[in-house]
Amino acid sequence: MSTIAIYPGSFDPITLGHLDLIERGSKLFDRLIVAVLLNPKKNPMFAVEQRIEQIRQSTKHLNNLEVDTFNGLTVNYAKMRQARILLRGLRVLSDFEMELQMAHINKTLAWEIETVFLATSNEYSFLSSSVVKEIAKFGGSINHLVPEHVAIDIYKCYAKTQIESTPKPRE
Repeated sequence: MSTIAIYPGSFDPITLGHLDLIERGSKLFDRLIVAVLLNPKKNPMFAVEQRIEQIRQSTKHLNNLEVDTFNGLTVNYAKMRQARILLRGLRVLSDFEMELQMAHINKTLAWEIETVFLATSNEYSFLSSSVVKEIAKFGGSINHLVPEHVAIDIYKCYAKTQIESTPKPRE
């Protein structure tokens, strides 16, 4: 029986930290599904289709990986995909507290699904999608934090926002 794992997240945008976990997870499981969550509470920078394409382009070298999207409970999606493992990354202590609580809740919803935690590699322990967006918003370089094609997408997004928000001169 092959081991299928789900790595859920919003991936808005995907970072080198996410990619580190994806690459490491792809070595641990027969099949890894990166599942982009449609979260109605968030106002994403990129449409889900663009996030999926960014992930696919970043992971095309991995042959046991699939990128998909879902909404609703992660455990329900995992059951539908016949996955028995949820892969989650841990950066800092506050991540652990939140992720452990979620793992316990998920266990009450689907006892057959296990959560596996991977500690983030040291060089990415500070990295989050929010940090990337904030740096880019204020004109900082993000080339060392996200894949090159994603950095270009982000720069384009903020350039468009800055152009649109620039006051037009009075005539």
